[in-house]
Amino acid sequence: MQKSWSFKLTPFRYLLIGLVGIAIVVALARLVFGLGAVTNLSDEWPWGLWIGFDLLCGIALAGGGFSTALIVHVLHKEKYLPIARAALLTSLIGYVIALVSLLMDIGRWTNCWRPFFYWGFHSVLFEVFWCISLYTTVQVLEFGDIFFERVKIGPLKNILSKAMVPLTILGIVLPTLHQSSLGSLYIVTVDRLNPLWWSMIIPFFFVWSAFFLGPAMVTIEGTLAARAYNRKPETEVFSSLTKVTMCMLIVYFIVKMIDLNYRGVYSMAFNGSFESNMFLVEMIVFVLVPIFMYAIPAIRNTQWGVFTASVLVVVGVVFNRMNVVFTGMAQSAGGHYFPSIWEWLITLGMWSALALAYLFVVENFPILVKEDHEQEGLSSGKSVSTGRSVEA
Repeated sequence: MQKSWSFKLTPFRYLLIGLVGIAIVVALARLVFGLGAVTNLSDEWPWGLWIGFDLLCGIALAGGGFSTALIVHVLHKEKYLPIARAALLTSLIGYVIALVSLLMDIGRWTNCWRPFFYWGFHSVLFEVFWCISLYTTVQVLEFGDIFFERVKIGPLKNILSKAMVPLTILGIVLPTLHQSSLGSLYIVTVDRLNPLWWSMIIPFFFVWSAFFLGPAMVTIEGTLAARAYNRKPETEVFSSLTKVTMCMLIVYFIVKMIDLNYRGVYSMAFNGSFESNMFLVEMIVFVLVPIFMYAIPAIRNTQWGVFTASVLVVVGVVFNRMNVVFTGMAQSAGGHYFPSIWEWLITLGMWSALALAYLFVVENFPILVKEDHEQEGLSSGKSVSTGRSVEA
């Protein structure tokens, strides 16, 4: 028998709903009165909180979808199947938030439809727009396979099931394009972005960091979900997954050092400036420390250890994007920027909406499936698979 729709309202969820409501009001004011009415953006700082955090960081944080899909469906590591659905959901919601933030940042937002019809083939932003839009569409279709397990529409379910292979391929290819293209936006800033972060291979650093961020983000999301819903964390799966992150972090660090030395700017990391100190914090605290934590089995195989290291990785990627957008550009910009209260409120509202959407979907669709399957299998006397959900 199919259970009814549910969404338990708690004081914390009321707070999130309140933040979403405030954000909607401020967003409407921004759309009506323009960017100048609610933001501290200027000609010197045309990209602020919405692009720097909500878009660049949001897209990176949503990387768990394509990295998990690659590991599970291409490398055939089926032991990670229990976390695949949660990774897809987190990624989908994250991309929707990124699209909303992009709309908020467009000066003449009423022209947002133009890239669909007026193709700027030579524009990196055009490629980013199309890839993000297409990938979000692909994720919606992939989620449809889960949606129709709850909402019984047989023909659509069958069509989507047959289309899952090409959708999965697109869902892996498209993110590699726009993740790297987001880094490509900064290649033209050779005279503005601090050499510690500027590089001709910055697209590689962006896509590589988005990939190794995926397992860390999935670990955090899975651990918090397990605590919230009184479930057993997939610590063994997360511990195994961290090996991927560790290896990729090592490659990232080595390539970063080689790149700095090749461009002759290695010594800038130790000149005592604010930029050099921020760079050292980024490399030591958020790259080297997680590598050592992942490399020690006594830490990696414990819930607190794998969670703490994953938090450092996630914060580190956000720290890197903030350094690229703000720290590395501050000296050349010549002006000053700090987000207005209205910018903060819209950002808080968008991420509150993400949390509410995640909670609603998890509580009404077969996302966290492993324990549910095991319990149903015990009650029915049948064995079950952790890879696919059973009918609710």
